[in-house]
Amino acid sequence: MALELTVSDVEAGYGAVRALHGVSISLKEKQTVALLGTNGNGKSTLMKCIMGMVRPSRGTITLKMDGVTHDLTKLSTEEIVNLGVTMVPEGRRLFPKLTVEENLLLGAFRPLARGDIPKNLAFSYEIFPVLVERRRQLAGSLSGGQQQMLAIARALMSAPKLLLVDEPSVGLAPILVSHTITKIKELKERYGLTVLMAEQNFHQAIRIADSGYIIVHGEIVFEGKTVAELEQNPLVKSYYLGT
Repeated sequence: MALELTVSDVEAGYGAVRALHGVSISLKEKQTVALLGTNGNGKSTLMKCIMGMVRPSRGTITLKMDGVTHDLTKLSTEEIVNLGVTMVPEGRRLFPKLTVEENLLLGAFRPLARGDIPKNLAFSYEIFPVLVERRRQLAGSLSGGQQQMLAIARALMSAPKLLLVDEPSVGLAPILVSHTITKIKELKERYGLTVLMAEQNFHQAIRIADSGYIIVHGEIVFEGKTVAELEQNPLVKSYYLGT
């Protein structure tokens, strides 16, 4: 199964405010690509464009799967999810008054995932054992780290092929950030996922990334085809490494 996501010359924004300026990125099957940038530089907007939640005013977003090319700019969010694209949004966006297990089951609404609910539920509990213990607990009463685990597990319930993870480190203590990033890597390897991760924590992102892009003021200012290239970039040294 060949998979390739290509974003070409995308411009997008909110009303008169333009957040993305000619953004182009690509990722291929089983890659983990990091989209690096500080808050307010367009990372989340790009993720929302890929998911059909924000419509670009210019450019193309295509997803090749099994020899078929899909124009994501012409599909609804539901149709994009049905292709096997899922996002873990910034801030988790759980249903706080539903239990852990109810949140997980809501993640399996994609038709192709419904038949695998028992298998995916068991897999989610295996990856995040704490969720088993708290499966009857309201999601809103979980700690920040547990909520992030639940948000990732909920995404897995849709049996995704392409996983978008938006700012997984936000609001978490350093040790929980490290644990979360490690789990994303484990999921990628065990589940055969392709991952696009928007993150401002450079040190954690490069632990699992194969390559990455730096976005500044809505523009891609550097593409690192390897982690080594990213580490040697002057912007990275200035903003992230303190040198």
